[in-house]
Amino acid sequence: MSKFNHKKVMPRYSALAIVMTLLAAAVVGKALYIMTAKHDYWAEVAARVKKDSVSVPPNRGNILSCDGQLMASSLPEFKMYMDFQALRESGTDTLWDQQIDTICLLLNQIFPQKSARDFRKHLEEGRNQVQKNGKVGSRHWPIVKQRVDFNTLSEVRSLPVFNLPFNTEKTTSDGFIVRASYKSGFSIEEYNARQRPYGTLANRTIGDLYKGKDSARFGLELSYDSVLRGKTGIIHRRKVLNKWLDIMDTPPVDGADIVTTIDVGIQDLAERAVTDGLKRHNGNVGVAIVMEVATGDIKAIVNMEKCSDGQYRELKNHAVSDLLEPGSVFKTASILVCLDEGKCDTTKRVETGAGIWPMYGRNMKDHNHHRGGYGTLTLPQTLHNSSNIGVSRIVDEYYHHQPEKFVEGLYRTGIADDLQIPLMGSSPARIRMPKKDKTGRHWANWSNTALPWMSIGYETQVPPISTLTFYNAIANNGRMMRPRFVKQVLKNGEVISEYPPEEMRAHIAKPQTIKMIQPILENVVNIGTGKAARSRSFRVAGKTGTAQIWTAAGKTASYLLSFVGYFPADAPRYSCIVCIQKTGLPASGGFSAAVFHNISEGILAQNLKLDVKDARDSTSTLNPDVKTGNAAASDYVLSHLKLRGKNAPQRHEYSNAQIPDVHGMGARDAVYQIERRGVRVRMKGRGRVVRQSLEPGHTIKKGDICELELEI
Repeated sequence: MSKFNHKKVMPRYSALAIVMTLLAAAVVGKALYIMTAKHDYWAEVAARVKKDSVSVPPNRGNILSCDGQLMASSLPEFKMYMDFQALRESGTDTLWDQQIDTICLLLNQIFPQKSARDFRKHLEEGRNQVQKNGKVGSRHWPIVKQRVDFNTLSEVRSLPVFNLPFNTEKTTSDGFIVRASYKSGFSIEEYNARQRPYGTLANRTIGDLYKGKDSARFGLELSYDSVLRGKTGIIHRRKVLNKWLDIMDTPPVDGADIVTTIDVGIQDLAERAVTDGLKRHNGNVGVAIVMEVATGDIKAIVNMEKCSDGQYRELKNHAVSDLLEPGSVFKTASILVCLDEGKCDTTKRVETGAGIWPMYGRNMKDHNHHRGGYGTLTLPQTLHNSSNIGVSRIVDEYYHHQPEKFVEGLYRTGIADDLQIPLMGSSPARIRMPKKDKTGRHWANWSNTALPWMSIGYETQVPPISTLTFYNAIANNGRMMRPRFVKQVLKNGEVISEYPPEEMRAHIAKPQTIKMIQPILENVVNIGTGKAARSRSFRVAGKTGTAQIWTAAGKTASYLLSFVGYFPADAPRYSCIVCIQKTGLPASGGFSAAVFHNISEGILAQNLKLDVKDARDSTSTLNPDVKTGNAAASDYVLSHLKLRGKNAPQRHEYSNAQIPDVHGMGARDAVYQIERRGVRVRMKGRGRVVRQSLEPGHTIKKGDICELELEI
């Protein structure tokens, strides 16, 4: 074997290593050159070839009212930008300089809130902006900050320079399509925006999306987001012969529409009634819910809250989330439990004294204790007069030693059931069950005063919608329906899913018990504390309630004033609850009863349909009653109508030397009859003549003046 001659081999290896090192340095240098100096060029080349997996957002489904009116819909909106570098590179900046004043004047006409001078200052600022790469002019300068609709975009795009044709198009990482003209520099971003044709009507119930994103925030928009959203599609884009071609990989699936139970007319009526009631009584929060008795459909839901500027708006869904002590509207449930378990009947009598009754170291008071109280009351009268003492003494008499039986009875009425409301923040009622301690001889979470105060609506938390559902069951002869907000899902006009009315409990109490409680609630309105809810046109049943809202320090912060009931009482169609929170006195459930009255009257008036024949009676006539007046005018009108006056114009009842009888005439005819006889006329008021200073038949003298008094 020959010996290895390293003196000859090593120089060869050294030379090879040097060459390899130089090549590596060259590769690294070239890579750095491409990454820095040639970055923009190669990025543009890459964009020219292919774009993979570009998201295509679907159209979001609509939210409809119960009769198919649009309450929320998706429409395109646009943001408009200027690419001043593209303007400069295309050589169009000279045209821009010539037209800038015209452009700014026309922009001011489209957006009058900003002057032409401000537009020019704003656009020049974008044009003079210096980029990090040393180039002058912003590549993405907003023309206006807000989004605009398609009509406004069309107006702006028709302006000088902006109207040069598009020649490029790209899609951002968020899936927005961006089109730009390298001649004008004008570009747009397209958004799928949510529109509300009825503005803020039922705002907290319908819901909203986060601005600029297809992401639901609250309300039905959030609860039914999976139905409304649809499915995103995917495309990849290739540039062929300098034009972009879209190649669809997965087509987008548009969202479905949901049909709600909301009635636009009833919702509008309820919002106006609640807002008027809040303004009248300086309230802080106002809630109203209208439910259809037979189905449980929510026809309106209102959540008005006083803002710092004194205006009322919907900020929170108080109707389903407010866990407050309900007050006296809870007394109906307490009495229902006693009647249903046969503890007593409607002949039961209870002593309430002078309006103050000591109960286990505390004083129970009636609202009229300063007037001497109610004395002895029957069981129905305890609800008619909303007697705290009467209701609490009845409940305490039968359940003091077995409070858990009373709470079990409340649970059977369904008032504490989870209604599964499809709105964020909703919660079932909280009514605590008495529990024994480890010894089994004492209550662990109970006191002697707990039962009496629970029976009148304290020591419990019940949201307004749970209270309404309970009363709706009474109106529905004991059948409890789950509140329904959405009844159908539509796709391309076809029903793909239905949500039928759902019965939660077939009976919340025995039928005879319901029959006993219904007339009691009707008399609360007829002769009791709910008189403000009465109507002359139909019968109403319900219950008032007043509860103190306490601070952590144990002081009264405000009052919860409620009325809940149903109408017409003899054939219930709708149930309704109204709650007003206000600070300071006076505070009465009658305030809410008055709002209930306005809502109920308005609802039934909307549904009232009369035949024109009903306007005719035996004393009506098709011929008009014509008073003495301008006979020529009367004859002209009657002849063209082919009618004969009931009282033909009496031209010669009084001579020209006598004052005529003008009572009941309009001003024109009365003045005509008197002044044609040479007598001056003075008039006061408007309408028809009710008094004349010169009596009919008065002989006219020179200088006579006749004063006429008119009333509508």
